Amino acid sequence: MQIRTDIYEKKATLTLNGRFDFTLHKDFRDTYEQALSNSEVKAIEINLRDVDYLDSSALGMLLLLKDRAAQAGASVSLNNCRETVRQILEIANFHKLFTIS
Repeated sequence: MQIRTDIYEKKATLTLNGRFDFTLHKDFRDTYEQALSNSEVKAIEINLRDVDYLDSSALGMLLLLKDRAAQAGASVSLNNCRETVRQILEIANFHKLFTIS
């Protein structure tokens, strides 16, 4: 899996593809830390359009991102979720913690 980052108008979009699991932990953290180190970034959007699988470690990584973003004064949203990914997020009650579209 690779992560592409685009920053536009105070929003960093992290686009993931493939499997979102523990093997991505370091790259995911490094990517969002780099985005949050930019003082212009006030929102992080995780584009899950091309993610076909996520596991409990991915859910944990999203929670760590949410905490870190809150410390930096930024919001986090999860966008373009496939139905299977959306179901996992709903079962985990992530719709109560994140804006999901």
